[in-house]
Amino acid sequence: MENSTLAYSVPEACTIACAGRTSVYEAIRSGALRAVKRGRRTLILPDDLRRWVETLPAVTEKSVAQPSTHGGTND
Repeated sequence: MENSTLAYSVPEACTIACAGRTSVYEAIRSGALRAVKRGRRTLILPDDLRRWVETLPAVTEKSVAQPSTHGGTND
């Protein structure tokens, strides 16, 4: 099934990409995420949002939180 949405508002893009508002606006300002304007509204096209999410860095083993081994219980 094809997505019929032509453009997302910033709040919609944040929800879809599981990203915060600040991250999305920083990506727009840096040029990493393309946005368009319709009057005063900032809109993000679905292909541009997908491209931005797909270019985010992969999680490496080093950056994954490890469980604490310093005593204590999870009871």
